Amino acid sequence: MQTPPELKYAPSHEWLAPDGTVGISDFAQDQLGDVVYVELPEVGRVVTAGETVAVVESVKTASDIYAPASGTIVAVNEQLSGSPELVNQSPYTDGWLFRLDVTEESGDLLDAEAYAAANG
Repeated sequence: MQTPPELKYAPSHEWLAPDGTVGISDFAQDQLGDVVYVELPEVGRVVTAGETVAVVESVKTASDIYAPASGTIVAVNEQLSGSPELVNQSPYTDGWLFRLDVTEESGDLLDAEAYAAANG
């Protein structure tokens, strides 16, 4: 399982990059199985940490995606509408979900080491 050290991780398996980019962890995409659809939030939407903001559907299940921080959605990964499998293929690069203009991080975010220990 990959857990890039520069990211912060929510217990619900979302990651947050220093630039506000959000996606799901390698562990989460592996547990979901083949992703077949991603419902992304609208740009401009103001979200609160812990709020449901997107949905990832796989052949196994649909999973809510929660905001790991409060802020405004400033971008979404449009590539996922035609290629949802990018979430499986590269969850930390091409498979990102949305980008936030972060106003406040959730207090329960973990560093890579703690996240890996909790999900190893």
